[in-house]
Amino acid sequence: MVVNLNLHLLGSNPFLNAYSESDLFGKFIFIALFTLSIFSWIIIFYKGWITHLAKKQSQYIYKAFESQRMNPLHLECDRFFQSKQINPFFDLYLVLKKHTLEILKKNRCFGQRQDAENSDASHVSYMSPSDIDFVYSHLMSTVANQTKALEKYLFILSTIVSLAPFLGLLGTVWGILLTFTDLQASTAGGANQMLGGISLALATTVLGLIDTIPALIGYNYLKNHIRDFQTDMECFSNELIASVEMYYRKVDVS
Repeated sequence: MVVNLNLHLLGSNPFLNAYSESDLFGKFIFIALFTLSIFSWIIIFYKGWITHLAKKQSQYIYKAFESQRMNPLHLECDRFFQSKQINPFFDLYLVLKKHTLEILKKNRCFGQRQDAENSDASHVSYMSPSDIDFVYSHLMSTVANQTKALEKYLFILSTIVSLAPFLGLLGTVWGILLTFTDLQASTAGGANQMLGGISLALATTVLGLIDTIPALIGYNYLKNHIRDFQTDMECFSNELIASVEMYYRKVDVS
């Protein structure tokens, strides 16, 4: 009895009925719309999770940096190295540390500061304004690359937003065309085919809208979310470079 009820429910589904009664080209339109819907939801959930995870993991780096703001190159990063999760703030810090240490090593012979308890190169060197600008340019490049990585595959959503309504419209026009073609037939079979054409037209229109609306909402939400996070990365980069400049800048005592 349960099986018969399920079969009845499936048989009364307008989309399944429209699909089963459509011709080969109509079935192709249905399959294309269903495929676009699947891709749309996969990308929305995947990119939403990745962006949320990146923002969450970056907060740990920001808190760790806040506790070491006066000693910016000595952040404890062991547990972040071991983590395989995406962490844009950590990548920014690594870029800062790498290029800053390279410059400090190069400028070591001109250093004016010496820590009696620590002979690291960062304590015996300085950074000029041009050195600061050099590091900052690398940070901005890293921000751009991180933003590009977060926006990867979003073009698929924008493509679905543009393509799905046209596929739905194609199904509508094709169904109406079949309907007018079958109007010439007066038999019962011709009437059934005419109803099948109308069903195809309406079902593909609805499916096109069902594909477009979530894709449009998801695309706009993810774009705005990533844009906000890009602003956070730029602010963090400014804080990094300000901390390094404050600690390693050359002071003119003349």
